[in-house]
Amino acid sequence: MSKLYAAYGSNLNIMQMGYRCPTAKVVGIGKILDYKLTFRGVATIEKEAKKEVLIIIPAYNEEKTIVPLLEKLEQPEIAQVADVLVVNDASQDKTNHVTKKRNHTVITNIFNLGYGSGLQLGYKYAVRKGYSYVIQMDADGQHDVCNLLEIYKELQKEDENGKLPDIVLGSRFMEGSSGFSVSFAKKIAFVWFRIMLKTGTGRRITDPTTGLQGLNWRTFRFYSKYNNFDDKYPDANMLMQMLLLGFRVREIPAVMHVRTTGVSMHSGLKPVLYMFRMTFSILAVWIREKILKMDEDKIRELEKYNE
Repeated sequence: MSKLYAAYGSNLNIMQMGYRCPTAKVVGIGKILDYKLTFRGVATIEKEAKKEVLIIIPAYNEEKTIVPLLEKLEQPEIAQVADVLVVNDASQDKTNHVTKKRNHTVITNIFNLGYGSGLQLGYKYAVRKGYSYVIQMDADGQHDVCNLLEIYKELQKEDENGKLPDIVLGSRFMEGSSGFSVSFAKKIAFVWFRIMLKTGTGRRITDPTTGLQGLNWRTFRFYSKYNNFDDKYPDANMLMQMLLLGFRVREIPAVMHVRTTGVSMHSGLKPVLYMFRMTFSILAVWIREKILKMDEDKIRELEKYNE
């Protein structure tokens, strides 16, 4: 009777295995799902604890800010419910190195693809790994980690009609939020985007450009699909889309901090240019969803996963 040997580690090298077991033949490749290889005196496999939440952090040249952030995310109350995924968007500094050094999962783009592409890559990862929730936050230290558990709780909280939210926004401008100063140009943009969302959907959103968001599986599965998500600057335009498609959006107060180092992607004249670009994008989304109704079939396809 022949024996089957499960090779691991250095024995996955076919040439090396040939020296150790010259009569052995490769019969196939297998994968033991939801288990991990451990070494505690002897090698063995253990069932991997399944976590519900994936924290997605897009990062570009954030070596100075991401380490303190990761240290806070390693606190037991967060680490026991959430895994961390850093999407390194072809950083030119040591972002990739310092993140891997702390044993967090890192996906590194060869080319700089933009903030939205980084998020969408994270959504695809979350779908593939079977997470129930995603919480996305910035790598620059502006989003306090105390918000994460509050967003996680809110995602599981039913409203007066017994409905759960699809999207939870961490708002800088609600009563109970920490004081957060913004430039005059950004204030104009925020007010304008609020008006556009209110006019287009009937909903008043206090912080239409917040990068701190919690998503349930239905939302990030939808976002993970081609052409469902802005791969450059996903902000108020995505809220317009999701509200018009019937996704339930909820806001909670958030604690934010002013960036202390590095360069923001909205520095200089960029907020003005961003405002014009986002205005046209919001209008395009409104036409697409309200008049042309181009994504209704996608929603019906998504609902099949509920059956």
